[in-house]
Amino acid sequence: MYPFVRFAKETVKYRNAPKLGLLETHVSYHRCWPWDLDPWIELNNGRTLTLYDLGRIPMAMRTGLTRILRRNRWGITVAGNSTRYRQRIRAFERFELRSRCVGWDDRFIYVEQSMWKGDICANHILIRSAFTSSKGIIPPAQVVRELSPETDSPALPAWVQAWIAADGERPWPPARD
Repeated sequence: MYPFVRFAKETVKYRNAPKLGLLETHVSYHRCWPWDLDPWIELNNGRTLTLYDLGRIPMAMRTGLTRILRRNRWGITVAGNSTRYRQRIRAFERFELRSRCVGWDDRFIYVEQSMWKGDICANHILIRSAFTSSKGIIPPAQVVRELSPETDSPALPAWVQAWIAADGERPWPPARD
């Protein structure tokens, strides 16, 4: 089940937090609860993806993005991701979640997130999201102009560009073997 109580807590907690620039990092702290676990008593990989929402939504609030989306009746949807798992997060362990926008292109905005146990990165994700309206996908530059007119996308890091290129080679729809 979606962590609605935790989501509400994060929303309330950060509703009056200092504003963030679009490219600044939002940092939050969380705990791995029993309902987040897999049979090996560690943070479930699927739950990890859900918990990343608890970083992206407050980040969007603090940058002013949610206000722009509501005002224009726009949405945002995840259009792809790449996740790297390197360290287990066990039951009751506390972790830091870091979220930041790394840039955008003509179709998508790219957000990098990571979970940390002290100085050790447990996992890292790159999320590609699309802004949507009743008419379809909205170019990120249009959304950003309303949010921060003077902001241009920084050059996407080489590793992000490589992922975009590799993902572009992936057949869609996949074969039905």
